[in-house]
Amino acid sequence: MRKFNVSVNGKTYAVEVEETEGGAPVASAAPVAAPVTPAPAAAAPAGGTAVNAPMPGLVLKLAVANGTAVKKGDKLVVLEAMKMENDIVAPAAGVVTFAVKQGDTVETGARLATIG
Repeated sequence: MRKFNVSVNGKTYAVEVEETEGGAPVASAAPVAAPVTPAPAAAAPAGGTAVNAPMPGLVLKLAVANGTAVKKGDKLVVLEAMKMENDIVAPAAGVVTFAVKQGDTVETGARLATIG
């Protein structure tokens, strides 16, 4: 058996592949794929609420200045993904501290900001 990591639609799976001689099919070949747990996004500082990217994309705009007091539902970041602009809003009220800047490219789960 040989082991490989395979990524499908952003999810990584650990798979085992059995080699056969001469390319003959294996009678009981069954997929043995188990999801590989991705590293969790960085935890928010104590008492803070993390704002993470729901999808990979480009940070087009920071809607408020760093250190601004925001209310739940206020627009924080405009994230471009697949040629669409997506508003990322505050999940809680507090003071926003950004972890990204305009022009940054982020992956799914990347920290955008913390609201404390």
